[in-house]
Order: sequence, then C-alpha cells, then structure tokens
Amino acid sequence: MTNIYPETLERLIYALSGLPGVGKRSAERMALALLEWDSERQRDLGEIIAVLNDRITECTTCGNFAESETCRICADPTRDHTLVCVVENARQIPIINKCGRYIGVFHVLGGRLSPLDNICHSDLNIDALFRRISERHVKEVIISTSPDVEGEATAVYLANELARAFDLEVTRIALGVPLGVDLAFADAATMAMAIESRRPMKRT
Repeated sequence: MTNIYPETLERLIYALSGLPGVGKRSAERMALALLEWDSERQRDLGEIIAVLNDRITECTTCGNFAESETCRICADPTRDHTLVCVVENARQIPIINKCGRYIGVFHVLGGRLSPLDNICHSDLNIDALFRRISERHVKEVIISTSPDVEGEATAVYLANELARAFDLEVTRIALGVPLGVDLAFADAATMAMAIESRRPMKRT
C-alpha cells in the first residue's frame, strides 16, 4: 500500500508507534496533532527529547529518576526517611506516590529475581538497600514488588534476608493489587488500598 503522508511525517508516526501502548492509529493522530503545533513548541519538544538521556540519571541514594545526585523524593525533608518502600523499577514510584497514603521514601531494586533470565540477588540493588538501612536507621521496609511469581519470590527472599540482618518491621503490599499485574500499570486508588493494607512478612 502506498504511503499517503510525506516521508518525514511517516517517520514521526513510526517513531511514536514505538511507545508503550501506542498503536499505528494513535501514533498517526499524535503526529498530526504535533504538525499543528507552532515551530517554537515543536523545537522545545525536540530539544527535551534530544537531551533526555544526558540529563536524566539515577539517584545515588534510591535509584529513582533524577537530574542530579539526589532525586526530589530523597531530597525532601518532609518525607519519613525511616520508612522505605522497595520497588522493582523507577516507573513504579509515581504510581505509589500518587496514592496519597505513602509519606516515606523509595528504593529501586533494578529488577526482580528470575532464574530463567539468569537474574540472581547479586544483580539487584540489594547491597545498597542494606547499607541504607544501616546508615539511616530505617524502621520499616515495605516490599512492593509486583504480585506475580517472580515478584513474590523476590519479596520472600528480601524478607528473609532483612529478618536475618536487621531488627525492623518488614511488610508486604496486600489488598487491591491483582495477581500477575505490573505495579507500573496499577492506579492510585488501588495502590492506596495496597499500602494501607500491607501485612507483616514472616521469615521462612
């Protein structure tokens, strides 16, 4: 089938269709909408995208997205730094933060245990979590890995290791999160229920 759009517009549609959840039709609508923007607004968007990888880095404390050594959450003195919520990746942090029930800080594991993918505990950001607990007198760790097989295995491993190493409360998010769902796709109301209904994790 012959393309009906100019090559530059087709390239933009193709690029946009590579975004998560964006199909060909959605990408086409986005591209046509961008075409209606004035040149200055288009340039601003282009400049933001061009420097994205250079500007956005990992927080040296928690692993969240940051533009300096420390992310906005870790730098916030009003947060409870003795309460740490452990997540698999930084994409999950905004979902939990928006629920309005969590006032602590976060720690990004950078994945989860997955023997089939050759991902073991040494591949995750666990040592940094342990150092942080020791240095910052953490009182509670909420394990918020996704409620699927790999997420649960990671949660159990962490709970056991934390129980051996520290005298603190280890809890797990509970009600509201369906089994097998990536937390990055949960809504704020669901996460609020999960945070409020978290349960203690027992050592096995």
